[in-house]
Amino acid sequence: MAKLLMPKGTAVWLVDNTTLSFLQVAEFCGLHELEVQAVADGEVAIGIVGQDPVTARQLTREEINRCEADPAARLELAKSDIPQPVVRPKGPRYTPVSKRADKPDAIAWMLRNQPDLTDAQIGRLIGTTKPTINAVRDRTHWNSSNLTPRSPVEVGLCTHMELRNAVIKAAEKVAKNRPAGQQPEVPPQIVEIAAEPEGPTDEQAAEFSMQEGLLSGGVAEKPAEPTVEDLWPTSPPAPDAS
Repeated sequence: MAKLLMPKGTAVWLVDNTTLSFLQVAEFCGLHELEVQAVADGEVAIGIVGQDPVTARQLTREEINRCEADPAARLELAKSDIPQPVVRPKGPRYTPVSKRADKPDAIAWMLRNQPDLTDAQIGRLIGTTKPTINAVRDRTHWNSSNLTPRSPVEVGLCTHMELRNAVIKAAEKVAKNRPAGQQPEVPPQIVEIAAEPEGPTDEQAAEFSMQEGLLSGGVAEKPAEPTVEDLWPTSPPAPDAS
């Protein structure tokens, strides 16, 4: 769809050369009615040269006369026979030359830390190909011995929000395809952190006994401090050589 060129310049010209209402000019130029009024008062768009939409073939004189006669009418852009540029479809992500060597490290990091991500998602995130991903996974990459897993956010191949959205989308897809009644797998480190200790440690037991003594009105016995002999025990006398 064609868009109006130089909307503020067009608004300046329409305000100076037509009797259109502020609302008509505002809706045609994509501005607010108060902004158009400020243009007419000389408070906004100072120094902007008016752009004639008739000369630019974006509006016809007949269309202006029609809307001047009917304040409720709205201006419509003139249909142009000039070929419009074709919108280029979104291609692969461009990666600066200085960061292309970091792609295998980012792939190794995602394969190790985000196993739910598909190869297509990894390729879109950092702009790589499936053969490269498979080479890093199978350790057949030419530089496998020197790869250091690093986050793609750390090396600047994608943003934190892009990585977060991809991980959430992958997790939702995995949860959707999981059979009913099957519990999701929990990483071992989470289980280890969440597990409670079987019993109090020696330090916790000493602290609890001290607190119980204070609550019962007594004075908690302070553990005896080590003596010099405990810290530096004297060596036994050497046996008599005779």
